[in-house]
Amino acid sequence: MLRIAIVEDEASCAEQLKEYIERYGRENDRTFEVLRFADGSEILQDYQPRYDIILLDIEMPKVTGMDAAKAIREQDDNVVLMFITNMAQYAIRGYSVGALDFVMKPVSYYTFQLKFGRAIQRVVKRRNEEILLTLPDRIQRVGVRSIYYVEVQDHMLHYHTEQGEYVLRGTLQNAEKQLAPYNFAKCNHWYIVNLMYVEQVRKDKVVVAGHELDISRRARGAFLNALTDYMGGSS
Repeated sequence: MLRIAIVEDEASCAEQLKEYIERYGRENDRTFEVLRFADGSEILQDYQPRYDIILLDIEMPKVTGMDAAKAIREQDDNVVLMFITNMAQYAIRGYSVGALDFVMKPVSYYTFQLKFGRAIQRVVKRRNEEILLTLPDRIQRVGVRSIYYVEVQDHMLHYHTEQGEYVLRGTLQNAEKQLAPYNFAKCNHWYIVNLMYVEQVRKDKVVVAGHELDISRRARGAFLNALTDYMGGSS
């Protein structure tokens, strides 16, 4: 199931979009959870990155769709944004906040289903490349390619990523299972490494994105085999 947010101050337009989404679901055998917000200020209240697609009207009385999109992007790099507007010149500005597309009012189902289908394709692709981390204060989507390595300390997992470090309770075994499809390998009892960031391997060390980690004697053989397979393109 995909979670869709409609941010639209006109009730009739919001209802039409909801009907289009439901029709698309029936025609394409998909299910959606649809939530409606009457203004940009409403969706920003206690925002969490829980939505797959957000449909945003640009012109709203309190917080415009463009301002809402900018605030959303500060907390959520991955949600797919689509603008609904009757002013094309404003819609084009949407690309500055990473909007996928825009739909002009009045919205026809033919145009909507084409662009909504494209948005779903983007979501599916991203889901295949993301994991969810349950942090103490929120659920965080993290792109697998942004993870350098995962470390365990005192029953806490430390995900070292391009965006910084995320810390949560867990076991390295569970993290290893979660990341198994994405070319990660264990180099010792405390670390699993994203093989795409391995820069150098020495006798008992591996350099990962500038960080020097230990390779244990027990893990060395399997780690080097995994790295060789990855470099050879067989993973």
